[in-house]
Amino acid sequence: MLRAATTPPHLTTLILMTGTSVLTLNMFVPSLAHMAEDFGVDYGVMGLAVGGYLAMTALTQIVMGPLSDRYGRRPVVLVGMAIFFVASIICALTPDIRVFLAARMFQSGAATGMALSRAMIRDQFEPRDAAVKMATVSSIMAVAPMLGPSIGGFLDAAFGWRASFVLYSLAAAALFVICWADLGETNHHKSSSFGAQFRAYPELFRSRRFWGYSLCAAFSVGTFHIFVSGAALATKAAFGMSPGELGIWMGTITLGFMIGSATSGRISRNYELSTMMIVGRALAVVGIGIPTLLLWAGHVSAPLFFGAMVLSGIGNGLTTPSAGAGTLSIRPHLAGSASGLSAALIVGNGAVVATLTGWLVSAENGIVMLPFLMVLASVAGLAMALMVRAIDLAEARAAAAAGEDPAAAE
Repeated sequence: MLRAATTPPHLTTLILMTGTSVLTLNMFVPSLAHMAEDFGVDYGVMGLAVGGYLAMTALTQIVMGPLSDRYGRRPVVLVGMAIFFVASIICALTPDIRVFLAARMFQSGAATGMALSRAMIRDQFEPRDAAVKMATVSSIMAVAPMLGPSIGGFLDAAFGWRASFVLYSLAAAALFVICWADLGETNHHKSSSFGAQFRAYPELFRSRRFWGYSLCAAFSVGTFHIFVSGAALATKAAFGMSPGELGIWMGTITLGFMIGSATSGRISRNYELSTMMIVGRALAVVGIGIPTLLLWAGHVSAPLFFGAMVLSGIGNGLTTPSAGAGTLSIRPHLAGSASGLSAALIVGNGAVVATLTGWLVSAENGIVMLPFLMVLASVAGLAMALMVRAIDLAEARAAAAAGEDPAAAE
């Protein structure tokens, strides 16, 4: 019998927790068209498996974050993995679209791992060191979403789309065992009550930096959600790609994310968090914007389209570790709540942009409209990063004039 862990988790465990959460979103995406045919519904209805899942994940993390501040990270993660396991089995077996979609919503238990892995890192490290650790986790775990669509496309072609959900079930069971054996508690300053955690939320709401960091991260990750939601339709119409081919090409945005995260892990300790965010968002705006103009002008090609996705991924990799570390550093005693709330903003925004993508992207306009929407999200993220920098500079000047420590100005 495995002995319950009593020491902080290894980075490998946090990588697996985060990677599995991402796989739950994107591995089956190449199968959406086949799933719609199997269930006898429109493609738009099947899109709820992405957009609805993101919305449910947002609600789940709003609750899970404060729960982890009250009862600890470990029990909340274990419960989340157990829910994920049961829901995945139901998704794999049910022939009813309503039951499938309901179970799909409960697969959001997997997202507990992504939100609380950040809180566990912040429990142990200061902001810039936490950004380095988050970048390390992100750069390595990015292999999962890069391979996920390829694995999903292969499983669909070989065994049918349900094989992806069988694999989810096996992954959930394995991850529960790993967390039981390795994920010791890191929250050693638990709050007095669950209600106290929700009453502390106004502390976060009043922080302008919290909104700047969180919304920058939300719009940055939103570019990925836009891509996932519309890539199948856009690339099939423009390039005639099969699910298997699309699964391979979809890895380009994650390849870029790996490069950006690895770079962030090497250099972020030497720069302000807002500097890393601004550089990442500026790269994304330019890197997607110029190819979008070329595509609109009629220069349509797969290398151009997916090359823009690589640059988008690099920008995200430079941005999100610093934005995440900044979010959790606002009120360290509320790290779990901040992580849950910011993660909810990220996936809530993802649900909105995924839905909008479904409405706006068509077979006729997809190859231009999809990257255009990603540019808009990147511009919004850049605006939030610049807002954080403006706050930093204004409060540093005010603190210097008053002879105070600038870090205490917030």
